[in-house]
Amino acid sequence: MISAITFYLFSAITLLSAIMVITAKNPVHSVLFLILAFFNAAGLFVLLGAEFIAMILVIVYVGAVAVLFLFVVMMLDISFGDLRKGAMQYVPVGLLAGGILLFELISVFAVWQFAKSSETNIASPTPDPKEITNTEALGQILYTDYVFAFQVSGLILLVAMIGAIVLTHRKRPGVRKQNVADQQARTQSDAMEIQKVTPGTGI
Repeated sequence: MISAITFYLFSAITLLSAIMVITAKNPVHSVLFLILAFFNAAGLFVLLGAEFIAMILVIVYVGAVAVLFLFVVMMLDISFGDLRKGAMQYVPVGLLAGGILLFELISVFAVWQFAKSSETNIASPTPDPKEITNTEALGQILYTDYVFAFQVSGLILLVAMIGAIVLTHRKRPGVRKQNVADQQARTQSDAMEIQKVTPGTGI
């Protein structure tokens, strides 16, 4: 009974938060509602026993993505009123794209078939949940069967991050920048000068 009440509570807050994300007029409020939706979705994953996914959802999406969205929205001087002007003319295109996506989803579920090896995989022995945790089981699969795909995805994200930095980097005059080569080549004679002052003469 308690689990059911908790599930409906988390689900209701997640749905309401998702609705407020797209209906709130203030973009900062939209990001805050998005963070609330992520937290409640993480609670649903905990109820399902997927504590690792819940932790990743909070750390990655709430701690990085949503906060990044918030900083971008607060730092950029964007006139959202001007952006909304003339938005109704794109409604037919949006409805057309949504209809195509809906048709594709219905087509996928209509012709859905299980793989031939699914019965064998279902019948294969699985470890006792009491002997192995969800995180440990996920790690064994991720770092054994799918280690190549995991490493490639990390490499793709690294290249994307470097590309974003290179594309957005701008050289501005008058800005002091760190020169590591000059710092490493700096000697004691460059950093300090010894002056011999005779007593009583001053400077």
